[in-house]
Amino acid sequence: MPQILAENLSGKAVTGADGAELGMLYNITMDGATGSLRNLVVEPNEVTERETDFDDDGDGHLLVPVGNVQAVKDHIIIRRE
Repeated sequence: MPQILAENLSGKAVTGADGAELGMLYNITMDGATGSLRNLVVEPNEVTERETDFDDDGDGHLLVPVGNVQAVKDHIIIRRE
């Protein structure tokens, strides 16, 4: 995957590979020891909050493992579990 600057990801829509819009990218978490990216933190839309299997961060944001990212273009496409 080519390098993508985090500032270019801010506010991107997060969409499932099935076309369902999950919400907007809020933040990204990383492992402080290794620098590896862990999760996309997604501000879900109202419908998504009720129909996803992703964990949440306790503040209502979805935690999407970066391994689920399939593509980053005009929006971020993820594999839903």
